[in-house]
Amino acid sequence: QVQLVESGGGLVQAGGSLRLSCAASGRIFSINAMGWYRQAPGKQRELVAAVRSGGSTAYADSVKGRFTISRDSARNTVDLQMNSLKPEDTAVYYCNVQYRYASVVNYYTDYWGQGTQVTVSS
Repeated sequence: QVQLVESGGGLVQAGGSLRLSCAASGRIFSINAMGWYRQAPGKQRELVAAVRSGGSTAYADSVKGRFTISRDSARNTVDLQMNSLKPEDTAVYYCNVQYRYASVVNYYTDYWGQGTQVTVSS
């Protein structure tokens, strides 16, 4: 079993900052990538930012220059620093991990956190 513990959501005014944190634990042999996705009411879940095991990152165009993702491979944690927040950033943010649970397994499994609400007021 894998557990993802998310923290850091909340309510902030436009232009403010929040930091989301996610810690993965449990039966994890290796991690391919960790990231954050978000889903606003009536919209599909979308990638916000992700970081691969080699350190490469990917960001949604809408957050480039404002959000920064970082990962601590030793602790299996991923943080998302969100600056210059806008009302359109309001959504439930979900942590995601792509992992292998054993060395003999040659595929990655996706696991999701329970989500944390981020609300940006105008």
